Amino acid sequence: MIAPAVLTVDLEALAANYRLLEQVGGVPVHPVVKADGYGLGAAACAERLMREGARTFFVARTHEGERLRAALGGEPAIYVLDGCLAGRATRLREAGLRPVLNTEGQLAEWRAAGGGACGLQIDTGMNRLGFRPEAAPEPFEGLDLVLSHLACADDPSEPMNARQRDAFEAAAARYPGTVRSFANSGGVFLGSEYGFDASRPGICLYGGGPEGRPDARIRPVATFAAEVLQLRDVPAGESVGYSRGFIAGTPRRIATVAAGYADGVLRSYSPEGRVWVGGVLRPIVGRLSMDVCAVDVTGVEVAVGDAVELFGPDRMLDDAAAAAGTVAWELLTSVGARTPRIYIG
Repeated sequence: MIAPAVLTVDLEALAANYRLLEQVGGVPVHPVVKADGYGLGAAACAERLMREGARTFFVARTHEGERLRAALGGEPAIYVLDGCLAGRATRLREAGLRPVLNTEGQLAEWRAAGGGACGLQIDTGMNRLGFRPEAAPEPFEGLDLVLSHLACADDPSEPMNARQRDAFEAAAARYPGTVRSFANSGGVFLGSEYGFDASRPGICLYGGGPEGRPDARIRPVATFAAEVLQLRDVPAGESVGYSRGFIAGTPRRIATVAAGYADGVLRSYSPEGRVWVGGVLRPIVGRLSMDVCAVDVTGVEVAVGDAVELFGPDRMLDDAAAAAGTVAWELLTSVGARTPRIYIG
C-alpha cells in the first residue's frame, strides 16, 4: 500500500459491468460519471469505458464537464445534467458541452448564446429536475436527446415505474429523431420496455447492485482498505475511543486501523460496521475518529501492517452501506480526497 489507506479501482471490473449492462438492457450504455466518477476518478473511468465503446457521458456540473473534456479530448459527447445555468452558456459552448435543459429559462439562455446540441429533461413524477410533460417545449433546433429519471427503479414491484415509463413514452413522442434515454442502473434490469434508445447507469457500473443489495452479476470495482497501525490488549472494563463508546465486557484484542471519517468511513458505521481482516468479518468498536477506527480482532491472526478491507470483494459495497444506514452512492462518494486512488486492470 502506498499510503495507510487506499482506494483501489479495478478498471477491468468496471468494463465488465459496462458490458453486462449493455447485454441486459439491449441498448447502448451512456455512463454517468458525475461526482468524479462516483468518487473513483471520472477521467480514468471514462477513458477505460471509451475503450469499450462508450461515446456519451453524463456529469452534473459544468466544471465537471470541463475537466472531463480536458481529459478526454473532443470526441465524446458530454451532457451536463444541471443544464444551462445563468451565465454558463459561453462556458458550455467553449468546452463543447451539451446542457440538459430543465426549464424555459435555461432554454432561453441557451438559445440566446447561439444554441447547439443539447438535451431536454422531462419530469415524469420525480419532481426534481425537468419540464413537466404538459409544459415541455415544442421541438427546436439542436435538440438531440430527451430523457427522464426513474424514482423507484431499485424496487421492481413499485407501480410508479410503469407510470413514469408511460409518461415518458408519450412525452418523448413529441420529439421524433432524438435519442430517448430513460433507464438508470435499476431501470436497466426492469425489462426491455424501459430501455428506449440508450441507458444512463451509474451505481451498477461502479459495483453497486440494482436493488440496493449485492447482485452476483455485478463485479466489485472499488476496494477501500487501510493498514493496521497498532494492536493492543484491552482488559475487561476498560473503554475504547472517545466518550467511552465501547466498554470491553471481556478481555479483547483491538486493532487501530488507519481510516477515519476524514478518509470516508462514516461515523454511522459504528457500532454496526463490519470489516474484512484476517480472512473474517470483524466489528468496528467505539466511536470513529478523524483518522482511525478500532476493530475487535479477538481470536484472529492479525499483525501490524495487515490490510483491513472496509468494502470490496470480501465486504460488499451494498452490505457495508446498509450497515452504515446509507446507500452505496454515499459510501463511494464519501471516500476522502487524501485517500490515493490506485488503478488496476
